[in-house]
Amino acid sequence: MSHFYATISKSARRTTPTARGHRSTGIETVTQSFNGQIRTVLWYDATTNQDMYKVILQPHGTNSHDGLVLATGAINC
Repeated sequence: MSHFYATISKSARRTTPTARGHRSTGIETVTQSFNGQIRTVLWYDATTNQDMYKVILQPHGTNSHDGLVLATGAINC
C-alpha cells in the first residue's frame, strides 16, 4: 500500500495523472515555468515517526535538491 500519493489536479490533460510513493521511497514533484521551478519533496522520517516535506525554488532544469528552501517541516494536519 502506498504511503504517499500525488495528483496533477489542473492541467491541459483530460485525465488526472497520479503517482504513488512508499515510506522507503518518498515522493517528489517538480513544477516548472520558463523562469524556474518548484521542487516538492515528501519523505518519512523514521527517527521522529513523521511525514516530512520540503519546498525548494530552483533554476529551470535543476535535477538536485539545491536551491532556495521556501519551507520545510512535518506534515501534521
